[in-house]
Amino acid sequence: MNTFSYLFLFAVILNFALSWWLKHRHINHVRNHRGTVPKMFDGEISLPDHQKAADYTVAKSKLANYHLVYSIIILLVWTLGGGLSYLNQIVSELGYSSILTGVLFMVSFFILGTIISLPFSLASTFGVEEKFGFNRMTPKLFIIDLIKGIIVSLIIMIPLFWVILQVMSAAGGLWWIYVWLVVMGFMFLTMWAYPSIIAPIFNKFKTLDNEDLKNRIETLLTQCGFKSNGVFVMDGSRRSSHGNAYFGGIGNTKRVVFFDTLLKQLSPEEIEAVLAHELGHFRLKHITKQMIQNSLFFLGLLAILGWMIDKTWFYTGMNLPAERVDHIALILFMLITPVFTFFLDPLMSYISRKHEFEADDFAAEKRDAKKLISALIKLNRENASTLTPDPLHSMIYDSHPPASIRISNLLKEQQTS
Repeated sequence: MNTFSYLFLFAVILNFALSWWLKHRHINHVRNHRGTVPKMFDGEISLPDHQKAADYTVAKSKLANYHLVYSIIILLVWTLGGGLSYLNQIVSELGYSSILTGVLFMVSFFILGTIISLPFSLASTFGVEEKFGFNRMTPKLFIIDLIKGIIVSLIIMIPLFWVILQVMSAAGGLWWIYVWLVVMGFMFLTMWAYPSIIAPIFNKFKTLDNEDLKNRIETLLTQCGFKSNGVFVMDGSRRSSHGNAYFGGIGNTKRVVFFDTLLKQLSPEEIEAVLAHELGHFRLKHITKQMIQNSLFFLGLLAILGWMIDKTWFYTGMNLPAERVDHIALILFMLITPVFTFFLDPLMSYISRKHEFEADDFAAEKRDAKKLISALIKLNRENASTLTPDPLHSMIYDSHPPASIRISNLLKEQQTS
């Protein structure tokens, strides 16, 4: 144990205490407002639906708290408990080259991480989601998805890890800049490949066959200057009854994707309004700004690792041998970084919520704001999203403002326009 060990433990305890307190506060706030539908939604959302959303939120929050405890125990086992050192010893005894040993170490770590997280994936899917009627995943499909996910991840991770470790061993003191460039390149390649290569491995996609809705969408896309290679419907109902929509891909692979569940939940006018909101993110360059923000943040973290990687206290403080080992340094830094950066969550959430308001305003300019409001109400009801989140918890963790605040903002914009 050294000073770094104690700083790490202090950060872990502080992180745990704040996260647990905020989640407990959120649970109490939702429970205390369970008995009455907020006036804004009176007549739109029934009391049983409101209570279902409250109970669903409480169940998810309780599971999140159990997961928090579990995650911290696993973190301490990997670090101060000597887990990383033990795993490296096992892999090193295979006698491969340093690069191949590093790749095997990192791949083994991520596979073990997937296995370790399985209990809570199962509890969420076949526990909470099943209890509240959202899960449509069968055990067979769950296992197939798990196997497919591991295979796809290995196909992506193995060459990425190999290149990163090669760069770190050959690029000298500024290795972290070159690693950043490599990761950015892989990220853009993955984004390009996702819609047409990766996503179809897990889901079936078909072109939208509702001609009226298709014409509406294509007109809106043209008005907003968004070029895509098609509008598709995804079989989201195979796994969940939750509705969603997204833009995928970059360049010539961009496409608009609707979950089949969403198309059943909303009217054509409401779907247009929701799409206009998403297009607002595109036209206002929110996606580009977020990518730049995240890439610069990642570059900053790599620069910090570039400074720490030769420090003996970085390793000995986490119960590791004192010498520099690149693959251990990467995984160790990945494990401890969230513990020291959790205070940035409110800032990230603030930026995201600001973008959501701007996208709502954009949608209200392009289509009827009333349709976006009715879509928000329906989506909150169908997805059992609580109407009464704890304000402090929401401010810190929620990337989207609560429905009541979004609707109030849309009504205000409607009155001033």
